[in-house]
Amino acid sequence: MGLIWLGTVPLSNGVVGQIFGYQYISTLYGFVFLSHQLGSFLGVWLGGVLFDMTGNYQAVWAIAIGLSAVAAIISLSIDDRAVQARPAHA
Repeated sequence: MGLIWLGTVPLSNGVVGQIFGYQYISTLYGFVFLSHQLGSFLGVWLGGVLFDMTGNYQAVWAIAIGLSAVAAIISLSIDDRAVQARPAHA
């Protein structure tokens, strides 16, 4: 955990910057990081709830593996081309 905890930060930051530009990278990556932390909290909390309900981690492992597969498939569909700016309306 401590060794690779933020190992994806440069990669995620690069994709966000490449898609949306670097003018607001701090704000945009703030949203990415916040959603990461909320997902981490919910995963650990729900894992504990499932452990309390079943007495083992088998369901937690199955859900984690399933969600990882779904995330990998979704990641393949990421279009990392820059978003075209829309003209400002006067």
